[in-house]
Amino acid sequence: MRWQGQELGVVDADALPGMERIDGLVRSVTTPEFAGMTFHEVQCKSALNRVPGASAMPFDWTVNPYRGCSHACVYCFARGTHEYLDLDAGRDFDSQIVVKINVAEVLAREVNRGSWARETVALGTNTDPYQRAEGRYRLMPGIIGALTASGTPFSVLTKGTLIRRDLPLLRDAAASVPVSIAMSIAVADEHLRAAIEPGAPSFQARLDTVRAAADAGFRVTVFLMPIVPHLTDSVAVLDDALRRIKNAGAGRVVWGAMHLRPGVKPWFMQWLEREHPELVSSYRGLYPGAAVGAPKAYRSWLAQRVRPLLRMHRLNGAEEDDTPRLTPRPGAVVTTARGRAAAAAPMLF
Repeated sequence: MRWQGQELGVVDADALPGMERIDGLVRSVTTPEFAGMTFHEVQCKSALNRVPGASAMPFDWTVNPYRGCSHACVYCFARGTHEYLDLDAGRDFDSQIVVKINVAEVLAREVNRGSWARETVALGTNTDPYQRAEGRYRLMPGIIGALTASGTPFSVLTKGTLIRRDLPLLRDAAASVPVSIAMSIAVADEHLRAAIEPGAPSFQARLDTVRAAADAGFRVTVFLMPIVPHLTDSVAVLDDALRRIKNAGAGRVVWGAMHLRPGVKPWFMQWLEREHPELVSSYRGLYPGAAVGAPKAYRSWLAQRVRPLLRMHRLNGAEEDDTPRLTPRPGAVVTTARGRAAAAAPMLF
């Protein structure tokens, strides 16, 4: 085990780039239990994050106890956020995990202020709160407790089966405040899942977690996202996935085609060239230049496949683009030096 950065605000010459002066850094830890991973434990100054005004997301507030994610999903939209720390959006995102060790205590102070309006807080919107690190740090029980005690509604979105540990706590919370649970389950074929989500639980393990949450009294939403063009978008694959999701007791499905944001696209395309080189030219056509989303024609084609299957399996469902959005609020856009450099660089794909 290794510790560094014992004093706050002091430069550590041996620290990873971007971590030398990270606010609140207490120590960085490696341990054989999590081979190849480093946990950077920080004392955060705030826990509640206000969603940027231009986001138009269907929630205003989030709490993210971790930055980076050991699920290592090659398509993860949050990869680019690691570049704010001068860490890369690829391997560093998977293995250099920032842990806000005091997040529950800070959150408790914030939600007990007189100015707090008890708006819904979303957990799991950036990186997964039930990734493997949660088994070590156990931050979520304190977060759930702080939100519940203050009368704050909240939602949890995860791929992690560790949420089963907290189902009794979540069930108790739901007796006091509105609580919703969603499980992200994208890839049914285990060989493909192990390649594209190497650190995440299996499709079946997540289905078992849906069943456990449903048995605990929750109406669980499954995010069948992303649907990966040419790999998980056939009728046979979608039919099998939706049948299994229905049998697991899910109450609702939200689905959508894959997005490839700037910080994600190069990493995903490297994976595609290595694992499925025959699809590279098709992806360059679907996601040309700086394009983030699949084209409208593809999304319409996909909808024609998914919607009849939802009806056949008697599942309530919605396309990601149909999800109600908040009215965008005006807000500043912050661009980092790395972001400006990336915007000026030529796109490779």
